[in-house]
Amino acid sequence: MTDRQPSSHRATRAAGAAPYDEEEPLPPARFAYDRHTWKEILHLLLNLPVSLFGFTYVVTLLSVGAGLTVTVVGFPLLALGLMGARQLGKLERKRARRLLGVRVDEPSPLRLRGSRNGFFPQLWLLLKDPVGWRTVLYEFIRLPWGILTFTVTLVSLFVLWPVLPFLARGMANLDRAMVRGLLSPSDDLERRIAELESDRGVVVDTAAADLRRIERDLHDGAQARLVNLAMGLGLAKEKLLEDPEYAAAMVEEAHGEVKLALQELRDLARGIHPAVLTDRGLDAALSSVASRCTVPVKVTVDLDERPAAAIEGIAYFTVSELLQNVSKHSMARSASVDVWRANDRLLLQVWDDGRGGARLDGGTGMQGLAERLGAVDGLFVIDSPEGGPTTVTAELPWRDRVPERG
Repeated sequence: MTDRQPSSHRATRAAGAAPYDEEEPLPPARFAYDRHTWKEILHLLLNLPVSLFGFTYVVTLLSVGAGLTVTVVGFPLLALGLMGARQLGKLERKRARRLLGVRVDEPSPLRLRGSRNGFFPQLWLLLKDPVGWRTVLYEFIRLPWGILTFTVTLVSLFVLWPVLPFLARGMANLDRAMVRGLLSPSDDLERRIAELESDRGVVVDTAAADLRRIERDLHDGAQARLVNLAMGLGLAKEKLLEDPEYAAAMVEEAHGEVKLALQELRDLARGIHPAVLTDRGLDAALSSVASRCTVPVKVTVDLDERPAAAIEGIAYFTVSELLQNVSKHSMARSASVDVWRANDRLLLQVWDDGRGGARLDGGTGMQGLAERLGAVDGLFVIDSPEGGPTTVTAELPWRDRVPERG
């Protein structure tokens, strides 16, 4: 049995990862001019030309776009202006990131491409874009602030240069607050929406890949075998009166083909959703998978009740894929599978004493498993140093099982 909490690991989620690292802590302001101080001074001096351009843009946008809303072209112009405001906000976030060290997430993009809703729903989506309107507000209120910061900084460079680092830090902190308040994503909900959209794409791609696999297996396996069976039976029918012994041999051969086709269909059905999982749950299903592994596997399932069918299926196929990797790549002498529940999470752990070195990008399907788990808000953790052992821990949300009707 293995420890259920790996000491060191490498975790991944399919989605929800922040695009930037944590902000670098700033040193306290001091009389000496360091690189942080010079970056803040440069940012404050650039405030005037940048805010002047932004103010001119939004005033033109509001006056022309809003003024022409009584005509047909007013709303499209306003929508295009808001798209341009999004780009201004992107440039401002980049400037703040380079000069002020402010690292905020990029807002989720508008999903316009491939939409089947038509022109007017897309136009309405642009017009109510909160990111664009917050950028408009940001650029509108920045002009007086840009004039103030440019004037104070420029004068202080010649008159108040000993205390300029402290003045620059104070004004730059207000700039940081405005960037975080107006140019960051709306809230956690918007970031969660972006994460769910990414997860939905993973689920769609996975379902399409599974459908292609099933179609290929049917076409190349059972379907081809049944076609040969039909041809063989047709020939046997023709030879039945002319050469009964030859016809009997062909029927016997066809009988063998039927058995092979049935076995292939059973294997395919087991790959889609095994009957033992539906009837008896994870304990029996994982024991069946472990019996087909090339190394001895000890299975321990500690569950008082069964999870939802979808979660149970993901858990089964995750362990099945990991045990296939153990058989093919690990060179292990023994392995174990542990399944247990911790509060509202279902945890799986597969351990083996093989050569180790398993990675997400190692070409063993680990990345696909991580994406599938991430699509249902799960986690995938690998602890596999060179020389082994390997411990893979998967975590899934627990959902109570709903009794099936009928």
